Amino acid sequence: MNILQIITDAGVSNAEEIPIDKLIFQPELRAYCEQNACGRYARNYTCPPFIGEIDDLISKIKSFDWAVIWQNIYELEDSFDFEGMMDAQAKHNAQTIDIAKRVTAEHGNALVLAAGGCTLCEKCAAQTGELCRDRDNAISSLEAYGINVSKICESTSMKYINGVNTVTYFSGVFYKQ
Repeated sequence: MNILQIITDAGVSNAEEIPIDKLIFQPELRAYCEQNACGRYARNYTCPPFIGEIDDLISKIKSFDWAVIWQNIYELEDSFDFEGMMDAQAKHNAQTIDIAKRVTAEHGNALVLAAGGCTLCEKCAAQTGELCRDRDNAISSLEAYGINVSKICESTSMKYINGVNTVTYFSGVFYKQ
């Protein structure tokens, strides 16, 4: 089964296969990580600075031929439903982990990136100097690798904003043909 089919069979809202050379990278996105708006910078193994230098991460992605980027659109009670947003992100990222396992089992080497840094553990082991407790399932974010998701949406049929009282999360699989 091809990767796009695996992802669409998982029940995502939308997915598109994109050649790697069509992705738009913005290394300056790393500055948002460094500002620590989400509270995970230097506190989560799947986030900067632990994941490496931005140029190395972009080179890693460029070593692949294709990407499948997908989105899930979730309804919220209202536009201030922070709990609903966090629940939606947890569902999206759990689905991403399941997709990653299936893609790896059927196709071998691939890179999977999700929405935001890993949230599997209540407190990341990076904060206590321990080794990652769930390395097999910990996934970094698209943005931490310099991928501008809103720019991907401009060149695909996916929308970045999907209406009032919704939240949209994105993930991607990068692979060789």
